[in-house]
Amino acid sequence: MWGYLSLLPICLAFGAIAGIWTVVCGNAPPQSCIFSQVLNFGAASAAWICILRYYQLQDWGVRKWPNQVILWTGLLCALGTSIVGNFQEKNQRPTHMTGAFLAFFVGILYFWLQLFLSWRMKNLPQPGAPWIGPLRLVLCSACFILEVAMVVLHSWSMRSISAICEWVVAMLLFILFGLLAVDFSCLDGCTLRLQPGSGSLRPPPDSPTSLHVQL
Repeated sequence: MWGYLSLLPICLAFGAIAGIWTVVCGNAPPQSCIFSQVLNFGAASAAWICILRYYQLQDWGVRKWPNQVILWTGLLCALGTSIVGNFQEKNQRPTHMTGAFLAFFVGILYFWLQLFLSWRMKNLPQPGAPWIGPLRLVLCSACFILEVAMVVLHSWSMRSISAICEWVVAMLLFILFGLLAVDFSCLDGCTLRLQPGSGSLRPPPDSPTSLHVQL
């Protein structure tokens, strides 16, 4: 029985893909405004998914530093998605291209790191059907090849074909995020735990040292 948290990656994948293809072009208002909102929704959802994934991997015994590297690549991907949506290429080209780099290249790095982690740590749970892992490998490989082609074609002034590659990469990345629903299928909920830092004031004796909020 899948938990409700598995709906978050599914909503991200279907919502972002449907929203992007509904708007199609986001260079001029009002389409650019809708396009920005769609990508902001995707960025916020992706960031929350990356945080949930971080704590899931932590519970599975993944060490802190590789888990944090994975988390930050995912958060940078989410940030890049928001930048792409809010800084149109014709208005802020350098900022737009920086966001595209974070969204596409750092984004695919996020999924490559997770694939590498699952390959190195054989004791990690592997939810879902056996073909999920190979499917992720195929999607990551296709993303990487298309991203290289996108850069090469753009440098050759073949902008239309490069743009097609860009759109396909965006769709594949959203699908990769959507596949995390399989990993979240075993989650019934999550607990937000807040603890005082080492340099913070010591709480009174009767005060709790942590706050647990069931989501």
